Amino acid sequence: MAPEVNQRPGLDDETIRSAPKVLLHDHLDGGLRPATIVDLAREQGYHGLPTSDPEALRQWFTRGADRKSLELYLEGFAHTVGVMQRRDALERVAAECAEDLAADGVVYAEVRYAPELHLEGGLTLDETVAAVLEGFRQGSAERPITVRTLLTAMRTGAHSLEIAELAVRHRDEGVVGFDIAGAEAGYPPTRHLDAFHYIARENFHFTIHAGEAFGLPSIWEALQWCGAERLGHGVRIVDDIHPQANGRISIGRLAAYVRDRRIPLEMCPTSNVHTGAVASIDQHPIDLLRRLRFRVTVNTDNRLMSGVTLSSEFATLVRVFGLDVTEMEWLTLNAMKSAFCSFDLRLRLINEQIKPGYAHLRALASQADMPSLVD
Repeated sequence: MAPEVNQRPGLDDETIRSAPKVLLHDHLDGGLRPATIVDLAREQGYHGLPTSDPEALRQWFTRGADRKSLELYLEGFAHTVGVMQRRDALERVAAECAEDLAADGVVYAEVRYAPELHLEGGLTLDETVAAVLEGFRQGSAERPITVRTLLTAMRTGAHSLEIAELAVRHRDEGVVGFDIAGAEAGYPPTRHLDAFHYIARENFHFTIHAGEAFGLPSIWEALQWCGAERLGHGVRIVDDIHPQANGRISIGRLAAYVRDRRIPLEMCPTSNVHTGAVASIDQHPIDLLRRLRFRVTVNTDNRLMSGVTLSSEFATLVRVFGLDVTEMEWLTLNAMKSAFCSFDLRLRLINEQIKPGYAHLRALASQADMPSLVD
């Protein structure tokens, strides 16, 4: 295992938390507060929870997620989705999501969820969208955060075109894109071509979970057959990058295409370790990919399941790979440039929140390094 790199001056945990951050890959049903799950289960008569103690429940989710298998990682979602079947529950979960992200220093977030999984209580697809958007509005009110949502279709299901149409129907209300997720092996993205073609015809946006639990063929199909604008995870692109005996690095044609076209990689380091996509954080390809200047972004995936925040993910990268303020800003700008919201909003957030925020942090770091003028 590679030795850990100590944090550099100016990038302690509080500095990282206060830095303006951008989150592109976060699942609503993977980030609930444990106490909220307990409350909602009691209110709704849901009896499936393994414990009603919030802290014990938090630990149960994280232990269950860290089993080196995407399929096993997904098992815990039966409980979070199980208590998200009513409008008030969806509103509360979305509002608390926005509150938690704002408290973590996130200034822009795209939070995704699968409407087709929230119909057991009698809601329609459109009602689930209305509830989640209302929750985001409540949670972001009077806070320095902008929250948008992506609608996800399950790649194991048969509703992707219906969800794509749903996303386009609500595009002017806060839905900024479409996604497919779920078990990757055996369920190629090309099964959902009609949905992707519809999104493209409507001049809308979509990302695809690819290159997480399956390799280069999944990434190739997502890009060249389906036309994905971003790759959810995409860690297996490293399989097309080969160190040479002379110390140089050979980049294959697919990896070169991803880098040349500046295709964003929605990387989620801790989650990738938990699902077995990579062996450990110090072996995560995010370090190599950022040094090769791929369009890398840093994300949480599932904050409850993996026991992370966006700040803790950055702190881990600082500790293991020695990121500094400039590199953290570069990764944040990568994410903001790759967001599915309008160009005007992206530009405003960059110029009014992100760049001023990092300039302030650099100024504070410079002051801290200056010698004292008095004894």
